[in-house]
Amino acid sequence: MSLTWPWALLILLAFPLLLAYRWWSRRRRRKVAVRLPSVALVRAAVPGPTSWRRRVPLALLALGILFAGTAAARPQASVVVPDDAATILLAIDVSGSMCSTDVDPNRLTAAQKAAKEFIADHEGGAKIGLVAFSGTAGLLVPPTAEKDKLTKAIDGLRTSRGTAIGLAILASIDAIAEINPDVPPTGVEVPENSGNAPASGDYEPDTIVILTDGRNTDGVDPVTAAEQAAARRLRVYTIGFGTDRPSPMVCSSNQISGDQSFRGGGPGGGFGFGGRGRFQDMDEPTLTKVAEMTGAKYFKADNAEGLSDVLRDLPSQVTLQHRKTEISMWFALAAALAVLGAVFLAQWWSRPRPRDTGTT
Repeated sequence: MSLTWPWALLILLAFPLLLAYRWWSRRRRRKVAVRLPSVALVRAAVPGPTSWRRRVPLALLALGILFAGTAAARPQASVVVPDDAATILLAIDVSGSMCSTDVDPNRLTAAQKAAKEFIADHEGGAKIGLVAFSGTAGLLVPPTAEKDKLTKAIDGLRTSRGTAIGLAILASIDAIAEINPDVPPTGVEVPENSGNAPASGDYEPDTIVILTDGRNTDGVDPVTAAEQAAARRLRVYTIGFGTDRPSPMVCSSNQISGDQSFRGGGPGGGFGFGGRGRFQDMDEPTLTKVAEMTGAKYFKADNAEGLSDVLRDLPSQVTLQHRKTEISMWFALAAALAVLGAVFLAQWWSRPRPRDTGTT
């Protein structure tokens, strides 16, 4: 919890001042009682409230002053709330290594299936955009709620040479900047966060998700791109997909673009390339650093089921925001109840009783 006006806590000094006044007034009454012993004897003959009954209203009054002082300082609490205005930019790696068959039938097919399930199961007001990257990166579908358009674009993904993770992050930033005026595009200079994630509760509602099976080979360094995202208070979740088992690289004819060379036929009518086998050359330290720099997380998925699980759980993280909410009204209400309780109990326990007035 934080305070907008911490100096307002000076109001808490009222309680020790009241205690000092109470001590002074009681001391003064004792002096008067010495000068007028008959009055003191009369008061002594009248039963007064017990010790604990005298202390309860005083304690409630102290609580009331404490709550009132806190309310005046305008406290703010960081609470987790769903954000229907969130945008998710899903950037999918379509480099040639996505044809690796260590994930059945190959990484690209498994990624397409998981991404389509993620879109089909997505509920709420958050929009989804699609970025594809290999040696370059491009926005395929701007953030939208039209699931059919996203599904069609995913079905049309084609592999190509190179892996430009940094460019994928920058392309996602620019896509977000198109719909969120609080996010400057990549061509605009903004202060960097010195490699640190923004403070909790200070993120934009928009999120970038990078799905890749390799390491950056082209374009901007991912860490440099992550600094740009962190400066714009954008989280970048990273997902590493695949295993380290050497495996043939086989893609169907409609999964391959025209800039790749192939030799021979692969199983199931596909095309193989790149030698007898390839293994995952994933740069997990960089993917982890990118996520941590932007206040997000890195996930590892070794198989199709694991990837589906990661994407299925993502909305619960990316569409929940830590936001500061002022809670002054609750402290003010508690202060009012405490003071009213103190006044009521003090009056109730000091009311005249029949034996006090001599009636039967």
